This record gives sequence, C-alpha cells and structure tokens, in this order.
Amino acid sequence: HVQLVESGGGSVQAGGNLRLSCTASGFRFDDSDWGWYRQGSGRKCEVVSRKQSDSSIDYAESVKGRFTISEDAVKNLVYLQMNDLKPEDTAVYYCAAEGPSWDSDSCVNSEIGYWGQGTQVTVS
Repeated sequence: HVQLVESGGGSVQAGGNLRLSCTASGFRFDDSDWGWYRQGSGRKCEVVSRKQSDSSIDYAESVKGRFTISEDAVKNLVYLQMNDLKPEDTAVYYCAAEGPSWDSDSCVNSEIGYWGQGTQVTVS
C-alpha cells in the first residue's frame, strides 16, 4: 500500500520562499519517477516538476529558475524548494509517485499514480 504525505505549505508574501516535503511509505522515490503538481482555484492540475526514472528532471516554464526538486534517498523524502514566490503560485501542491507527465483536469481525481493529500500554498 503506497501512501504519500506532504508538509510545509503555508502563507507567504510575494518574493518569499517555502520548502515542501513529501514522505512515502510503500514506495521508494529513488527507484522510480515522481513529481510535484499543483492545482489553483479554477485551474488545471499542473505538472510543476517531475523526475523521470532516468533521473532527468523537467520543470514547468512558469517555475524554471525559481523552484528546485530534490530527494533524500536515506530518508526517502523529496522536496520542492520554492523561491521568489508569486501570487500566481497559490495552489494546493501535491506530491505524486508515478504520476502523469502532462497537465490534467484534476489532481485529486487522477487515475494515474499515487498521490498525497496536498498542502496549501498561499502567496499574497
């Protein structure tokens, strides 16, 4: 049984930084592909950043140069470091294992991969 849990969300002023964490049980991040996704109110479920099984990493154009993903194989944790946050980054952020590589209508209702419960990030 795969379970993912995100943490680290919150409210921050524009220009600020946040780091999200995601821990998993029943899944090893260093053995497969995983990613961070987000869904703002009235918006699609966006692939923020995704690490492929060959270790290549992709970022959405909107976050390139500001967001960085990383993993700690010892702790089986992954992170999303978000710098220079903007109001348009406001969304619920999800960690997903083996999730889709494309944007979709809903993160919550995704039929692909294993998803955490999400953590709210609000930038004002």
